Amino acid sequence: MPDPHKVRSPYRVDRLPAVSLHHWRARTKPALKKGELVYYGPLPEHYGIGEVQHIVGPFVCVDFRGTGLSSVHEDIIDERYLIPISDPARSLL
Repeated sequence: MPDPHKVRSPYRVDRLPAVSLHHWRARTKPALKKGELVYYGPLPEHYGIGEVQHIVGPFVCVDFRGTGLSSVHEDIIDERYLIPISDPARSLL
């Protein structure tokens, strides 16, 4: 079985900018919607790209499907840490 830390994502997540919780972009983005593609702002390569499954208050359940270096499949994350992937950014991936 391959080492999960050496498996590369099928997406070019290294092209996504890291956005910290305190950065203006993390605080001024529109509200997330179910089905939207997002990434974990501070560490895009570790979590990969995920789809919003459920939203309960500030918490978002995201299905990452193991697309990142950490092989996370699902996680519940505060909305402030998630960055939506815009249509122009999708073309980079």
